[in-house]
Amino acid sequence: VQLQASGGGLVQAGGSLRLSCTASGSTSSRDTVGWFRQAPGKEREFVAAFFRSNHSPYYDTSVKGRFTISRDNAKNTVYLQMNVLTAEDTAVYYCAASKRAILSSITSRSAYEYWGQGTQVTVSS
Repeated sequence: VQLQASGGGLVQAGGSLRLSCTASGSTSSRDTVGWFRQAPGKEREFVAAFFRSNHSPYYDTSVKGRFTISRDNAKNTVYLQMNVLTAEDTAVYYCAASKRAILSSITSRSAYEYWGQGTQVTVSS
């Protein structure tokens, strides 16, 4: 599975961006897919994820109500709509996928076998 993330950029505080992650290779609608982010000097942290194909999405509390994850299985693409952005959202955003993750592990980086290259999001205050 190969993942290609795009859509990052520079935005003012309060603005919006939509990230996309397109998968190729041996993809499946049953894969768990998620977004993580890594700010300078910090560890990579969980943002949002879909556990397989028939579960509601999961969000970190820091983004809940502002970010929305969605997936288009026909296009093998996962989106992250980010609204009301703040400077604290500045980070490199990574998409990830897993064929083996269990529900209790989806917020952990180690649960994902496949990673995209990352896309930079910078929010100016």
